Amino acid sequence: MKKFGILLVVASMFACAEDEKKKEETLLEKAERIHEKVITIDTHDDINVKNFTDSINYTQRLDNQVNLPKMKEGGLDVAWLIVYTGQDSLSAEGYAKAEKNALSKFEAIHRLCEDYAPDQIELALTSDDVRRIQKAGKKVAMIGVENAYPIGEELSKFEEYHKRGARYISLSHNGHSQFCDSNTGEKDSIWLYNGLSKIGQYAVKEMNRLGLMIDISHPSKESMKQMVMLSKAPIIASHSSARALCNHSRNLDDEQLMLLKENGGVVQTVAFSSYLNTEKHDTRAAYMKTIYQSVADSLNMNWYERSEFAALSDQQKGEFMENYPKIMSIGKDLVKSKKDAPPAVAVTDFIDHIDYMVGLIGIDHVGISSDFDGGGGIDGWSDASETLNVTTELVKRGYTEEQIEKLWGGNLLRVLDEVQAVANEIQGS
Repeated sequence: MKKFGILLVVASMFACAEDEKKKEETLLEKAERIHEKVITIDTHDDINVKNFTDSINYTQRLDNQVNLPKMKEGGLDVAWLIVYTGQDSLSAEGYAKAEKNALSKFEAIHRLCEDYAPDQIELALTSDDVRRIQKAGKKVAMIGVENAYPIGEELSKFEEYHKRGARYISLSHNGHSQFCDSNTGEKDSIWLYNGLSKIGQYAVKEMNRLGLMIDISHPSKESMKQMVMLSKAPIIASHSSARALCNHSRNLDDEQLMLLKENGGVVQTVAFSSYLNTEKHDTRAAYMKTIYQSVADSLNMNWYERSEFAALSDQQKGEFMENYPKIMSIGKDLVKSKKDAPPAVAVTDFIDHIDYMVGLIGIDHVGISSDFDGGGGIDGWSDASETLNVTTELVKRGYTEEQIEKLWGGNLLRVLDEVQAVANEIQGS
């Protein structure tokens, strides 16, 4: 009888294990079904023009985080490819140099969609375009401008950028622009305008007129508040997370999130390690620093910290951006076998921010972004090929298909429609 009881316990344990396995398989199958059905949109993916040539381009599975093979592998439907320019002096010379860089990135994106892979990816300008292209079985490119600095003081260039395909623009980056103060002013409490400049106020109105979404991810809190007050259309944060969970100036505090809700906008939660859990990120980063440096040394390549990047020459920046993905990939593979490695910021930390913001401002005002190829990427969503893992974690947390559809792109497309409707009304009057 005693032996029979033991057998029952063992059998019960195996049954529970099998039930748990089936549960996991069922959860994964559900995630895969939802992931396949909804339109998945990542609102922030940086680019390097060297990856947009006739011999090296996104039709190949490159070392970078977003390209067509990785988008297909991970089921990522829409990538907002970013026209990014760093901050320089507020001068005609600085503006002209930045504009050259910006235009080269616009041209690179058009080459991909029109010359290199028109059968695989197409540029979308509206939500209808997104749905039509995705339904046709192709990937979708959209264009965002990170930093209006290259526009200089010629407001007519907002319309030029709009004609080139831009559908959102941020008025500053890491440094105060001619349009507004940046979040970086928090570091030294030095501000140029205490929010928007005069030309920045006009820029908000011009973006409303054109149907350009206003991106508040990099501008200062006061700049953001003034944009909300002036804008007749909803605004977005293209790649930011919750400051209540991670006290970084790039994140939005509760007051900003509530303003965003009242405005009808959306915050695209960003999978950027140090904006999700700074303490965890710093511990891991300190460990990984030695790993990446040793990999770079073994390959006879230069390796720089993010804080050093602004001081590099254009040639050094170009070399670094070219080598960065390779060094990162090798380093991450090496660390997998090291038992002493501290845990990395992961998809669970990312979804914690989504949970918090959904709880505070509602499911209609939260979305998803990665900042891939611009410093983004976390354990479990290190590149576009792992995109399904985000949906799987959302399913684990109990989000419904309808909610996941909103998070993955429905909310963003709703804002895009509303911004374009406001533009039509302004132009009509």
